[in-house]
Amino acid sequence: MFTPDLSLEALNAFSTDTLVSHLGIEFMEIGADFIRARMPVDSRTVQPFRLLHGGASVALAESLGSVASFALVDPARQNAVGLEINANHLRAVRGGYVHATARPLHIGRRTHVWDIRIVDDEDRLVCVCRFTVAIVERE
Repeated sequence: MFTPDLSLEALNAFSTDTLVSHLGIEFMEIGADFIRARMPVDSRTVQPFRLLHGGASVALAESLGSVASFALVDPARQNAVGLEINANHLRAVRGGYVHATARPLHIGRRTHVWDIRIVDDEDRLVCVCRFTVAIVERE
């Protein structure tokens, strides 16, 4: 599904000096129909009660889904931009990493819809997201 030359090194380098790198998000695995990333639960990603901030989970999900969509379009002609995201936060996390996996629910010509599941280091479900991406022509 993803372009064969898509590499973790390229994804991580592409994210330098962005919100992705600021939050410590690292792309970890590219499969036939998924992309996986992780994010530390530390001072950059917790709320004042020292729990994983829901907004950080959403930033992880949107970053992962956006990159996944971008990897499916012709970057010379198209951009992938977030259109809508929803998230259900299911479990508190106080440390370690959270791991997100994006899998497509729909890959169309103008929209992509991603199912993104975030788990903790013990593989317990932390957050589920549905993310819709608009595929727009470059001007």
